[in-house]
Amino acid sequence: MAVDVKYRTTAHATGGRDGHAIVNDGSFDVKLSTPKELGGAGGSGTNPEQLFAAGYSACFIGALKAAGAQLKMKVPAEAEVTATVGIGPRSEGGFGITADLLVDLPGVERADAEKLVALAHQICPYSNATRNNLDVGLTLA
Repeated sequence: MAVDVKYRTTAHATGGRDGHAIVNDGSFDVKLSTPKELGGAGGSGTNPEQLFAAGYSACFIGALKAAGAQLKMKVPAEAEVTATVGIGPRSEGGFGITADLLVDLPGVERADAEKLVALAHQICPYSNATRNNLDVGLTLA
């Protein structure tokens, strides 16, 4: 599969889940903490699952807008996507993640909203990266 890269970024992490991460241009600099549920101390830092949820939800809104342009449908400015990401041990060994997206498209008829979400799921880079690797739940609010 070839990708015509239009943008590239780099992040650097130290200390793992109880460390620090920063992107190359310094615009994002974050302390990391392991959640208590995963055996960590918790704390004020964020974790990779939160970062994934934030990225996926924001990216999916962009995909909804691209889908709207293709389908000639207006995506409301108030559109919201809530991503819930889970992590836990896999029966095959190691760890896996789950993702569920709750999509709210106020004022859009349900049939049109379903079309937008289905096409956005085909467009979104996060959806494409996770396809056949984990089940992504899609729910309309």
